[in-house]
Amino acid sequence: MPELKRVVITGVGALTPIGNTAQAFGRALRTGVSGAGPITRFDATKFKTRFACEIKGFEPLDFFERTEVRKYDPFTQYALVAADEAIRHAGLDFAGLNRNRIGVIWGSGVGGLGTLQEQLLEFAAGDGTPRFNPFLGTKMLVNIAAGLISIRYGLRGLNFAVVSACATSTTALIEAFNYLRWGQADVLIAGGSEAAINAVGVGSYNALRALSTRNDDPTTASRPFDETRDGFVVGEGAGALVLEEYEHARRRGATILAEVVGGGMAADAYHLTGTHPEGEGATLSMQAALDDAGLQAAQIDYLNAHATSTGLGDASELQAIGRVFGPRPQLHISATKSMTGHLLGAAGAVEAIACVQAVQDDVVPPTINTTRPGAEFAHLQLTLGRAAYRPVTYAMSNSFGFGGHTATLIVRKYAGQ
Repeated sequence: MPELKRVVITGVGALTPIGNTAQAFGRALRTGVSGAGPITRFDATKFKTRFACEIKGFEPLDFFERTEVRKYDPFTQYALVAADEAIRHAGLDFAGLNRNRIGVIWGSGVGGLGTLQEQLLEFAAGDGTPRFNPFLGTKMLVNIAAGLISIRYGLRGLNFAVVSACATSTTALIEAFNYLRWGQADVLIAGGSEAAINAVGVGSYNALRALSTRNDDPTTASRPFDETRDGFVVGEGAGALVLEEYEHARRRGATILAEVVGGGMAADAYHLTGTHPEGEGATLSMQAALDDAGLQAAQIDYLNAHATSTGLGDASELQAIGRVFGPRPQLHISATKSMTGHLLGAAGAVEAIACVQAVQDDVVPPTINTTRPGAEFAHLQLTLGRAAYRPVTYAMSNSFGFGGHTATLIVRKYAGQ
């Protein structure tokens, strides 16, 4: 078997509820900004949950022609904007590269849900005559974001979409990592995007009793590990990373931000929406990532927990952490969803960017809003309230999704060799 190649990260791009660029996102993380507020995307006055973590100040016409806006669902618009930032950040000049070996792996949990809702409501309100938008089919498709990124830049390498619910974009990053180290590509743009703040999205999560209903105080509603947590806060946005084969990055003089060293995926095989109470799938994916990287658990400095602020979900992840890292784990843990909300299929990529920034700058972002950690979390080294500046060589990111999907990614500080 050929020797596996090294894989590095050379560019990042983010469009989030707390910052519309990766740099702005990083600044907001360190200062503990909440992205939550009243829903403006639709009239939510009759919904159990009337707040979310929306993107602020995003104007599609600043990035796209009017005809493109009509063709692209918001989740695709977000994908294109984040990918463009990551590509520019990586300094990729495609004219001088082999585009046959550059590709895209992109995912979304629900794709063009808003477009589908809009079109069905218009049809139901009409006389039964089908007058659908000719782009309805393509606007809905989860794979269309990957396709449009490749079309925009003429990238002819491998190209496909990933869907594993809220583990989606971490799965996409692991897939990109694997294809690159197997030598089947030189550069891959990977990540995820989501635009599910609409009546169907919020209503369906309310029906599952998954969302916080803290309507009187939305900015503190996402409170992972807190004994008063009552559900997640839905978010929207995109995260994009440029993953590149190490020697390829070196040859073109790229600035290397971090190195991807391990990835693991597994399944709870337990319940449609609930996580295994002992964190079976999470345990397996974390251990698989450690084994893949050739690391011991004690070498991980920082864990960006999946921690969505649900009662059972946070508790099951705790069980998994204990099984992998021991009864009193020494790693530093934070839950950045306390600030961004839960970006569903885009969460993993955005949180991977937080991990890249952590190893670059030796900073652990905080968990905000958590003022009364449950007694079961008392032994964890939770970074609460404000960022902690300490050495971070290895950072791990967890993502779990409905259906029992679990995915874990590990990145390492790049030391210049």
